[in-house]
Amino acid sequence: MTRGRERGRGKERGRGTGLRSVAGQVFALEALIALLVILAAVFVTLHQARSDTERDARVRSLAVAEGFAHAPGIDAALTSPDPTGQLQSRAEATRKATGVDFIAVLSPTGVRYTDSDPSLIGRKATGDLSRAAVDGEAFTELFHGAPNNAVRAVVPVVDARGRIVGMVSSGIEVESISHAVQGRMPLLIGAAGGALAVAVGGAALVSRRLRRQTHGLGPAEMTRMKEHHEAVLHAVREGVLIVDADHRLLLANDEARRLLGLTAEAEQRHVSELGLDPRTVELLESGRAATDEVHRAGDRLLAVSVRPTLAHGSESGCVMTMRDTTELAAVTGRAAVARGRLQLLYEAGVRIGTTLEVVRTAEELAEVAVPQFADFATVELLEPVLRGEEPPATAAAATEMRRTALSALRPDQPLQPVGDTVRFDVPSTPMARALHAGHAVVQAELAAAEGWREQDPEGAAQALAYGMHSLLTVPLLARGVVLGMANFWRADTPEPFGEEDLSFAEELAARAAVAIDNARRFTREHAMAVTLQRSLLPRALPEQSAVEVAYRYLPAKAGVGGDWFDVIPLPGARVALVVGDVVGHGLHAAATMGRLRTAVHNFSTLDVPPDEVLGHLDELTGRIEDRDSDVPDDRGPRRDEGITGATCLYAIYDPASGLCTVASAGHPGPALVRPDGTVEFPELSPGLPLGLGLGDVPFESTELRLPEGSKLVLFTDGLLEDHGRDLDAGLGLLRSTLSRSDRTPEQTCADVLATLLSPTQRDDIALLVARTRLLDRERIAEWEVPRDPSAVSPVRNAAAAKLSEWGLDGLAFTAELILSELITNAVRYGADPVRVRLLHDRTLICEVSDGSSTSPHLRHAATTDEGGRGLYLVAQYAERWGTRYARRGKTIWAELRVGADGSEPIPMVVPDLDALEDLAW
Repeated sequence: MTRGRERGRGKERGRGTGLRSVAGQVFALEALIALLVILAAVFVTLHQARSDTERDARVRSLAVAEGFAHAPGIDAALTSPDPTGQLQSRAEATRKATGVDFIAVLSPTGVRYTDSDPSLIGRKATGDLSRAAVDGEAFTELFHGAPNNAVRAVVPVVDARGRIVGMVSSGIEVESISHAVQGRMPLLIGAAGGALAVAVGGAALVSRRLRRQTHGLGPAEMTRMKEHHEAVLHAVREGVLIVDADHRLLLANDEARRLLGLTAEAEQRHVSELGLDPRTVELLESGRAATDEVHRAGDRLLAVSVRPTLAHGSESGCVMTMRDTTELAAVTGRAAVARGRLQLLYEAGVRIGTTLEVVRTAEELAEVAVPQFADFATVELLEPVLRGEEPPATAAAATEMRRTALSALRPDQPLQPVGDTVRFDVPSTPMARALHAGHAVVQAELAAAEGWREQDPEGAAQALAYGMHSLLTVPLLARGVVLGMANFWRADTPEPFGEEDLSFAEELAARAAVAIDNARRFTREHAMAVTLQRSLLPRALPEQSAVEVAYRYLPAKAGVGGDWFDVIPLPGARVALVVGDVVGHGLHAAATMGRLRTAVHNFSTLDVPPDEVLGHLDELTGRIEDRDSDVPDDRGPRRDEGITGATCLYAIYDPASGLCTVASAGHPGPALVRPDGTVEFPELSPGLPLGLGLGDVPFESTELRLPEGSKLVLFTDGLLEDHGRDLDAGLGLLRSTLSRSDRTPEQTCADVLATLLSPTQRDDIALLVARTRLLDRERIAEWEVPRDPSAVSPVRNAAAAKLSEWGLDGLAFTAELILSELITNAVRYGADPVRVRLLHDRTLICEVSDGSSTSPHLRHAATTDEGGRGLYLVAQYAERWGTRYARRGKTIWAELRVGADGSEPIPMVVPDLDALEDLAW
């Protein structure tokens, strides 16, 4: 096949360039005519040039001769004894000035007195000079003879008495004339060659265009092609119309005449006068292209295609072809409907269920159906489904639903709005019948639906008056349980719903029901996770005086995560600030968060530095991981649902000193806002996330000295992360937001969320803002105690005086009792240095520190023991007590409750305090 095509193309190329084609013959004829015309023009031009040059020579020669002959003194010189001597130089000068080839002065007999060739002087000039010598006539002639052929003029010289005393002859040689004509030859030949090139080029262009139009055919072939064209044009079973740029019919074949009912007189008439369908006339007059547009021609349906006759240009006619598609119209229409339904089902699969929200999924179902399938669509769901609960198992309980979505072609629709309760109490309504049967039901004529009209007479009347005329209702079923109903209505579309629409509606409803059920399950799990997480998070912050606290917690929209925060009061008026994050979302993350938060509370009671708290927490996390990994998959959580990856930030703030100690387990560090608005992000040792094991990198604490009024901002990484910004950009936004020093912690929380919160947050956000306070130095009392039992009483008395100064006289005895026991124990069993500190905060805090790390423990003394009751008395009289370890030594503390009036009654009578100093622990 390829070789055949190549041979065919070769024949076309040979046929297109040969002289046998019309184009080749036209080219040869035009080129020959141009050549002959140019040759004739060259000949005529040359002849004319020679004639003009000769005539010019005659005129010049005569003018020079007459001028010289009539010059003053010429007649006198001719009658002088030496005419040659007087006139030779003047004649040569004149010859050179005038550009003639010679000037000769002759005697009346023709003897030369002067000549441009001195050798000729004295010789007689040849030729007939009698006209000048005898008749006195000036004349010009074409002279042939010696010395040279020339065009010469002879003028007689007449003296004052009228006698001819001589003659003047001047002229231009024929050779000079030939040279002048030959000088024009290059220009003439060039012009002729250019003209020939232009003529041949034009002939080539005309031939080329003619070759394209005739495809290289010869006259006989063109005649034969025309005959074939006529035969095919009128024998083809497809109508053809050719219309010119003025929209007049040029040609119509037999099929077009038959389909359109045209007569033989139709040609050369305007298309609007042919009796065509108005849409067809508009198409032909518009000049636009069309492919297989369906137009009417009487009772026929024609598939019409139109193409312009010129590829470019506005002034172009067109060719319209048409074929009868009446028999295929019904089949094509059904195929188009089926194709449209398949496309709509595909769109439904893509557009329904894009979110895990029940209401939004119902709205997507209604939006997909309008306007491709229905003019109006409503979706009603059961109340338990909207809440994420399991729907009732029986269809009988599904007679009351909530309208969840409505989509309409026009806003002025008569249907119940979204949010209304829709009931199906009348069993004969299409909705009730569809619920009972479990499949779609068509009500082609709503006016005939008596049950529907009985259910809501007023609403039915409004719908019918509006134009609602057809209804298709289908239950939303998932796992065989009814979730709701989908109702499709038609008002503007004249065709009612039919039986062929049932299967499509059921398929559409089935897909939507699965998506709604998935969203319902997610809603239930999400609600459970949110409930669990909120129950595990702090419900109210504890009362404390160290910091002013505000917080925000926002769960992720995609699912509840494991972020948490805490404010934990510590002994000594201190407070612990905690934020943490568990990787992942869902119930497992929330439960894990609760375990970690409980563990942090428990470890905080040890009253150890933050790095040690995180060390204990990491060890506990590792034990939980190991225990969970040993549980079989069918009996417990999977390994990949462990706590690995949890992070935590633990900070302890002491309002007595303004010192804040911070440690991090893989968590972002806090932001520190100075009272002047300066924002810092202190450098912390990041540590590893919990559960990965410490190895050779233990947790480290960082100490920060905070002025009063500073704000410590703790947050989880969900605050900074966003689709369109990186961590550095988030930190920059946070810095600029926190720079306002005049904002309260509550206002700061609002500012931060307003600036950094993403509309589609993917992670939980925990934010904790704490503004620091310092205890009044007047409410702090400290003493250094020598290791001497006698030093106990002075310190005790000084403490009593300080309590009296603070207005706590009612607590004096109890405080003295506790201080006596604690100081005595430190002096007897501790190590230097021994210090005593009283803090007047919400409670009265008594602290005794020494350099020993041994800790006393509470025990009950026997009746025969002499000692061992001191710590028991401390536990009985104090609200709380405990031991706090430092890098070196320990601190035993006790808190006493301060009443509303600043005093507290003494609960019992006790022995003398000096006697109690002898009691052993």
